Amino acid sequence: MVLGYLAAACARRAGLVALLALLLAAAGLFIIHTRLGVTTDTNGLFSKTLPWKQRQAELQAAFPQGEDLLVAVIDAKIPEQADSTAAHLADALRQDTTHFSLVRRPDASPYLQRNALLFLDPGPLTDLLNQTIDAQPFLGYLAQDPSLRGLARALSLIAEAARRGQASLTPFEPALAAFHKTLAATNPTPLSWQNLMAGPVSSLAGRYRFVLAKPRPNYGALQPGAAATQAIRDAAAKLPFVRDGAARVRITGSVALDDDEFATVAQGAAVGLLGSLLLVTLWLFIAVRSWRLILPIVLTLLLGLDLTAAFAALAVGTLNLVSVAFAVLFVGLAVDFAIQFTVRFREASLHTPAAVAALGHTGRHSGSQILVAALATAAGFLAFTPTSFAGVAQLGLIAGVGMLLAFICTLAVLPALIALFRPAAEAGEVGFVWARPIDTALARHRRPVLAAAALLTLLGLGLLPWLRFDSDPLHTKNQNTESVQTLNDLIADPVTSPYSIEILKPSLAAAEALAPKLRALPTVDGVLSLNSLVPDDQTRKRQLIADAADILMTTLNVPPEPHPDAAALRAAIRDALPAITAAAAKPAGRALKPIADDLRNLGNAPDQRLTDEDAALTRFLPQQLKQLLTALQATATVTQADIPPDLARDWITPDGRAKLQVMPKPQIARTSAGLHRFVAEVAAVVPSAGGAAVTIVRSAETIVAAFRFAAIGALIAITIILAVALRRLLDTALVLASLLLSSLLTVIVAVALPLPLNFANIIALPLLLGVGVSFNVYFVMNWRAGRTAPLASATARAILFSALTTSTAFGSLALSRHPGTASMGDLLLVSLACTLLATFVFLPALLASCRRG
Repeated sequence: MVLGYLAAACARRAGLVALLALLLAAAGLFIIHTRLGVTTDTNGLFSKTLPWKQRQAELQAAFPQGEDLLVAVIDAKIPEQADSTAAHLADALRQDTTHFSLVRRPDASPYLQRNALLFLDPGPLTDLLNQTIDAQPFLGYLAQDPSLRGLARALSLIAEAARRGQASLTPFEPALAAFHKTLAATNPTPLSWQNLMAGPVSSLAGRYRFVLAKPRPNYGALQPGAAATQAIRDAAAKLPFVRDGAARVRITGSVALDDDEFATVAQGAAVGLLGSLLLVTLWLFIAVRSWRLILPIVLTLLLGLDLTAAFAALAVGTLNLVSVAFAVLFVGLAVDFAIQFTVRFREASLHTPAAVAALGHTGRHSGSQILVAALATAAGFLAFTPTSFAGVAQLGLIAGVGMLLAFICTLAVLPALIALFRPAAEAGEVGFVWARPIDTALARHRRPVLAAAALLTLLGLGLLPWLRFDSDPLHTKNQNTESVQTLNDLIADPVTSPYSIEILKPSLAAAEALAPKLRALPTVDGVLSLNSLVPDDQTRKRQLIADAADILMTTLNVPPEPHPDAAALRAAIRDALPAITAAAAKPAGRALKPIADDLRNLGNAPDQRLTDEDAALTRFLPQQLKQLLTALQATATVTQADIPPDLARDWITPDGRAKLQVMPKPQIARTSAGLHRFVAEVAAVVPSAGGAAVTIVRSAETIVAAFRFAAIGALIAITIILAVALRRLLDTALVLASLLLSSLLTVIVAVALPLPLNFANIIALPLLLGVGVSFNVYFVMNWRAGRTAPLASATARAILFSALTTSTAFGSLALSRHPGTASMGDLLLVSLACTLLATFVFLPALLASCRRG
């Protein structure tokens, strides 16, 4: 009665209500413009009171230099090109104080380069030093003359020794093959002396080089790090190896990931929302058949969306990457109320031509149904608000209140607008007359239908354990963005995988005491600490290095000759060719045959080709000889005191707390199950562990727990609402039975596709408790009122077109380029289809089996 009076009263004072609605809309727009913002900070998606979040915050506070970074990841055809590109990029960024407050290259510290040999294990160190000593005469020529002339002389030397049987070419074959590859190339490419001289040891550093930059964010922009990211791109584009395609600079890091995340979510969001509204309007036209009814519905939707966004501005202020989806959800769900009211108004106008009277009748008979649906849907959303998943809790609050605002707009503003637009009275049947035979068939064959529903219920229950949750947050990001692709490449490389665990201890001694226990765990590959920067077994290694230095230093530590011109290079080739050709003619010197041919051709080449080949062959030779000379001087004992402060600060806080970094075995980090096992093993030893691996696993656990709580809370709230509204246990059970079936049908489809749950789409589950209740409530309340043939009724028409409009809104989510948002849309569409199947097939058969009593 009250709702009918409200609708009629608003219709009588339509002009006043419309004016008040216009004023509220203007006030809402002002609040949105001045108060509503969006953040891409994923740290705010979880409650700060969670223990793992507190440990994460403690680690971030202890080592702030590792937070909010842009990471330039450099790889190239050869290591020297990557090193050179990284060095020049870092120098350029350090001069750009407008965009960056700090620029570092931890992997290029002079301390690490100086003590590089000491960090090798004794076996590889011995092999490397013996290999270098064996090449001493060859290196001597190159040290004196680091050019093609010196290389030709060195090749002549080993060729003569091979011809006389005094030396084997076997140790030189990799180098000879590399020389031939460079000499035979049409466009000469630089030769990697690092790979030649270090051999397998060269790969220990990995293929990537890093420049870590802390940007000065512009929080007034939608992407705070965009300007700094562009500055890196501009600087990289000027570097020679990047320009010629020999090196590649890509950008990742938390700032780039957040910026790309927001760009992907925002990309097409406005177009998607507009497209959703246009398609909703199309369905509305088919449903209500009059623009005099469509415009009131659309205006009511826009007002409700405006007021909901204004509430969001006042209640939370800043939307996150989850709650930003409230607009599409609102349009998809709130339109159901408007369609139900309008279709039922059309039905009422058949018998009550006077618009105000028909609106009052509609409010009286459908208002309570819409109220129950709104309360149930709101309960599905609001059940999130007490959870620790703060991102979805925010969405739940906004959307839950939005459903209540939508109900108020539907019962107050929509009648006023309909009265103002004065639609013509309905002249024919509103429901689906053609569906009466289907109603009859479902009633007649109710037992097979209910038996099939029972079997599907059992199947759904059996498949519940197979419903997979994908706990990797990277899978909900756009895999085509540079930041994600780069991070995936780093994850795939055992040397650079970021899935580690970090542990903060009161002192370095406490950290070192814990390390052996962690190293013994089956999933652990290694444990790093400050002491990892101090080489072990130094006495033995220093002796090996000192012995090699005694042999090599006098050879390497010589002033180089002036660099030759083309004529000198041609003369050196001419002088070297006889010995190389003679050696190549013998079986033992066969490896020199390609070199002889290459040098013969080069000797007849133009001067420019000669100088180009000289540059390609020896460009990085002086640098490598210098690094070798420096490394051979590492004969003093290295202690913690020798570690540079900038490196030590990555492991020790100013107050003496020490960090341990626990690395998983490569095969363990590649799967979600392996990562969970890794975290469980480490956490059993150190419950206070943190780091990226812990964050991923604990985030998943928090989300699953939050949604379990929300689902149970929503179900309890919905049951209470139904019990109070319907006042009969049977009616409540009918609604819940159809709801259970639709939920289990969703499980069956999700497992079959497969459509795994993830951080984004899991919101669909408690939400659809509310949506499913809405459809079922309309049929059950009509049945209780004595109406038969549910599928032929106006209510069925309203439900069908409400589902179509809702699926249109959800479809815009499914088409998003953001995988998390798209998966949310996919699951919502699947669940909506399952809800329709349960409502239009199972529920009519179930109703036909029950007595009203």
